[in-house]
Amino acid sequence: MLTKTSARVFFFGGTLLFTLVFIGLTVHAHITLAERTNDAAIDDSVRRGLRVWGEYNCENCHTLLGEGAYYAPDLTQIVDQRGAGYLAAFLRDPSQFYSEEGDGRLMPTLGLDDEQITDVIAFLDWVGNIDTNGWPPRPILVSGSATATYPAVPGEPQASSPAERGRALFNGIGACASCHAVTSDIRLIGPGLGGVATRASERIADAAYRGNAKTAEEYLRESLLEPDAFLVPDGNFATPAGQSFMPKQLDERLSDEQIDDLVAYLLTLE
Repeated sequence: MLTKTSARVFFFGGTLLFTLVFIGLTVHAHITLAERTNDAAIDDSVRRGLRVWGEYNCENCHTLLGEGAYYAPDLTQIVDQRGAGYLAAFLRDPSQFYSEEGDGRLMPTLGLDDEQITDVIAFLDWVGNIDTNGWPPRPILVSGSATATYPAVPGEPQASSPAERGRALFNGIGACASCHAVTSDIRLIGPGLGGVATRASERIADAAYRGNAKTAEEYLRESLLEPDAFLVPDGNFATPAGQSFMPKQLDERLSDEQIDDLVAYLLTLE
């Protein structure tokens, strides 16, 4: 048992220790504030994009950094997850991609001009590079997908099988399932991937193919890392300028091993 003296020392010593820890954390937060808030990247385009965001009341449906309405997806990481090319096309005419009749949701056509679209994407890109300590906790849910950190999600992140790890990536931090279905009859933002391994083999044998892949595995890897190398001719999956809607720099978000695992999973979709 503690004596009165030792209890007093414990109380005041603990109070002093945690006070110093609190002060240290506060000082560290202020010292790193500019870096964590991505303050250096704020330019005129970002400022104009913020004004567009406010003028069109985007927060009435969407959330940023967890703040706003909850009628539509959180857009904190939207540029990273969807890509600027897709977002530009979507903002010009959302009805190309969704309809109230077919999808049970409707994004209004706002009538933004090209400069406003460029600016609001710049603003959202800036938001996406703020150090959010892991927010949002999962990829945005458009098709009912979820991440590997949630119960009952297909695939095992730590499995011995590369294909199983790839399936967990597809449904989880890779955010692939929020753009692609794994059946050929459902189109989300990107084409359905049912039978994609077979189509990959057929694609590289087609005279119309203009990429550099020699095998189905190389084709799938090229589609992930160099999406502009070959644009699928059927479907609305690229900008008029020939830029794929597939987000770029996937290799910056995922490690080489994770890319290998993702390709291994796609090869099972025959």
